[in-house]
Amino acid sequence: MSRRGRVTVGVLVGVFILFTLLGWGIDAYTDYLWFSEVDFTNVFSGVLITRLLLFLAIGAVMALVVGANLYLAYRLRPLLRPHSAEQATLERYRMILAPRLGTWITVVALVVGFFAGLSAQSRWADWMLFRNGGPFGVQDPEFKVDVSFYIFEYPLLRYLLGVGFTAVVLSVLGALAVHYIFGGVRLQGVGDRMTTAARAHLTTLVAIFVLLKAVAYVLDRRALLLEQHVSPGLYGAGYTDVNALLPAKEILAYISVVVAIAIIVFSNAVMRNLVWPGVSLALLAISAVAIGGIYPLAVQNFQVKPSLSDKEAPYIQRSIDSTRQAFGLETTDVTQYSAASGSPPANLAENSSAQNVRLIDPQLVSQAFTQSQQSRGFYDFGAKLDVDRYTIDGKTQDYVVGAREINDEKLTAQQRNWLNRHTVYTHGYGLVAAPANEVCGTGLPYFVSGFLGSNTGQGNCSAQTDEIKAEQPRIYYGEQSTEYVIVGQESDEKKVEFDRPQEQNSDASELYTYEGEGGVPIGSFFRRAVFAIKNTESNFLLSDAVNSNSKLMYIRNPRDRVEKVAPFLTIDGDPYPAVVGGKIVWILDGYTTAQTYPYAQKINLATETRDELTGQGSFALARDDVNYMRNSVKATVDAYDGTVTLYEFDEKDPVLKAWNKAFGGDLIVPKAQIPADLSSHFRYPADLFKVQRNLLTKFHVTDPQTFFSGNDFWEVPNAPDAPQNGVKQPPFYLNVKLPEQDDTRFQLTAGVTPANRENMAALISGSYVDGQPKLEVLELPDDTVVSGPVQVHQRMVNNANVASDLALLSRQGQATVLYGNLISLPLEKDILYVEPVYVRSNSQANAAPLLQKVLMSYGDGGTYVVLEDNLTKGLQALAELGRTNGAPSPGTPSTPNTPGTNPSTPATPPPVLTGDLAQAATAVDKAIEDLKAAQQAGDFVKQGEALKALDDAVNRFQQLQAAEASTPPATAPSVAPSVAPSASAGS
Repeated sequence: MSRRGRVTVGVLVGVFILFTLLGWGIDAYTDYLWFSEVDFTNVFSGVLITRLLLFLAIGAVMALVVGANLYLAYRLRPLLRPHSAEQATLERYRMILAPRLGTWITVVALVVGFFAGLSAQSRWADWMLFRNGGPFGVQDPEFKVDVSFYIFEYPLLRYLLGVGFTAVVLSVLGALAVHYIFGGVRLQGVGDRMTTAARAHLTTLVAIFVLLKAVAYVLDRRALLLEQHVSPGLYGAGYTDVNALLPAKEILAYISVVVAIAIIVFSNAVMRNLVWPGVSLALLAISAVAIGGIYPLAVQNFQVKPSLSDKEAPYIQRSIDSTRQAFGLETTDVTQYSAASGSPPANLAENSSAQNVRLIDPQLVSQAFTQSQQSRGFYDFGAKLDVDRYTIDGKTQDYVVGAREINDEKLTAQQRNWLNRHTVYTHGYGLVAAPANEVCGTGLPYFVSGFLGSNTGQGNCSAQTDEIKAEQPRIYYGEQSTEYVIVGQESDEKKVEFDRPQEQNSDASELYTYEGEGGVPIGSFFRRAVFAIKNTESNFLLSDAVNSNSKLMYIRNPRDRVEKVAPFLTIDGDPYPAVVGGKIVWILDGYTTAQTYPYAQKINLATETRDELTGQGSFALARDDVNYMRNSVKATVDAYDGTVTLYEFDEKDPVLKAWNKAFGGDLIVPKAQIPADLSSHFRYPADLFKVQRNLLTKFHVTDPQTFFSGNDFWEVPNAPDAPQNGVKQPPFYLNVKLPEQDDTRFQLTAGVTPANRENMAALISGSYVDGQPKLEVLELPDDTVVSGPVQVHQRMVNNANVASDLALLSRQGQATVLYGNLISLPLEKDILYVEPVYVRSNSQANAAPLLQKVLMSYGDGGTYVVLEDNLTKGLQALAELGRTNGAPSPGTPSTPNTPGTNPSTPATPPPVLTGDLAQAATAVDKAIEDLKAAQQAGDFVKQGEALKALDDAVNRFQQLQAAEASTPPATAPSVAPSVAPSASAGS
């Protein structure tokens, strides 16, 4: 290469390195500014220094080992080389390398060290846990070693062993290449193919490799407790592993040591050739196959398989116990609950738990919140709202809550310029809440807080005063906050931030200037230049909107903020806002996890937490495989100033203690310092509950023989209204008192069904009692059959008394019927099922679903079913059915009792219809029959015609019925369609 070419290449490489270092430096500097804002610089410096030290240490060691072996191979070169064609060919390479050999070795060593350092710096978490981990106080069942070894020490030891193998292999390859180039190793010619010095060097490296293999065998013995070996599909060492593979690994470790010694001795002191070292390596390989492979296979096939359940029983028990310990299942209370399939109790309407059942579905009602409480098109509440509880006027109940935020995607094209997006539309306003079991006459929620006006709500669907008042309602940090914003003005009179619409004139706006502590100051030219480069935006330097008092807010999503200040935590996918101390704060659950808890079942977080709501307002967790999980931290993010606080929640978690120690000991606020106002809003975390619920479907079985058979396993049911989609039914929050509980609790509940069946097997709930998590299982007896969620939904919508009313809700295809969350609530003798029914207009774009009816049943889901306007009427109707022991109340279809169905109640024939009323009833019956025929034929046109005819006939019947006021109320026709029209058919 010419001199000009070398200069060009050097300049290009220099420019590349300069821009790479500049980009890295700007990222590091802006990160430091952000960590300084939230007062977590110890996390920034701790991680950065640890990564840098690991990079330098491992990189230097790798570079020194490889470089030293390359140099040693050169120093051991023979001074005289026999003449041959091979050596003549190699001479040209020696002429290139020899004058600058030190430079070549240095470059190779640095490249190897650089990549080794890059790999090492990513292991900063393993190093911090290794340095700061403490005892678990639990021993593994095989080696009786504290579990802390597997969590804190094993991952780093395994990594360091891999580094050792890599260093030796690279050294062997590099040394072999140098020996060959400089004549220490020959492929042609007479005499020895390898000099004595080259043989000693290479065989020593091979012996070190074999010694490392001996260490690997020792670690492999511990690794057996972490791998999937136990039948059926459990983790840990099984019978074959303990009785065959563990001894085999120990024997192979000793053999490896002997082979390493033999390689050195026979190749350099006794025989001085490579025959016996080669034989030793071959014997090691044969021993590994025979002792480590064939022998355990023989034990498995001839001893274990003939009596698999008996042989594996002790190890199945180990897996069960360890899994329950690792995921916090060991304290689960299991209670037998006998559902008697009896009639609804007469006092059902007065039952406080029944009255507290949540009707408003957070997923379906979000659009109603947005359209009713936005006032501007760019406001948004997200795809799914949240459920919390508040005490107002001495009454504690559930509320569906949502933060009114600005969605940047909803800004118009005119509003979407840089100035508006980053300096005008900077924040949302207010926490909007609605009681979870109340709606107004239109089907909209009844709003009690978060009004844009300063004094009162407006309309019949709003309270007259703000019942959950936030002294500072502005939301600068929220789930919709995807853009950076610039706040702060030089003059108090100059206000540019859109705050909210004026009360008296909805077209005018009130403006605001941020007054809080959040944001990074960017008043200096240097900082503006830094952020201009980082965001590739010249307005940081050119726009008048950026001034000496300006602050930049970035990384504003609460989940992102907590993940950044606590990178060792896995954050729950459903943060929720709450009014605490007059301020709006986001509450997030943080989990400490591990992958190396011995004998514990390993699960994938993304798979186990996915359900109907994932991606619909609930974040999907990363695809991490873990076998230990604790809800160790409750984190908060202030919606106004972005302050992040990490509160200790699990005081016994050794992993959290290790992380807290790693970052100076004061990273986590002790649990005793959690404000009472804040702790009253803590709720059992959804993702942890899903993991525990899914594990309990198998690990509620604690007897190894029963577990092996799998006869008593459960499964999580699919979403009841769309089981064909294959998505799981999400758990639901309720403020209720379940059987065997002393008082009302805010708890997360879910039903499970037997494996491959749809009837109910158990109900699982998670709640807090005296600040401690508590899992409870209400298990139904095996000899009873209680309908599961999917069966109950199908029986309710196909009930003869309900199906025609559901068909009418679609208004001849002009609306779509949507079903909300199906709540399963155990009450007294049986289970109360409540499912809200929403209707969404098809004629209006982006129409909000409105709650129109409540579908309810008690018991088995087929006998006691009602469809009413609200929860109170539904409970009263069920109680009335219970009092009449199944006989319908006046005004509803009635069917005479048949012999053997209910001998304790005399048959009551329906009243005889005459005249026009009888003709109208006949018309209704005919319309229903036509609808059933159209449904069976799949003819959507005839379905629409039949629905219209049914609507007209029912209206005619009701008019005639009302006209006969002087006569007793007549009953409705006794025939109804047996299958409710589906949403797709109606649309």
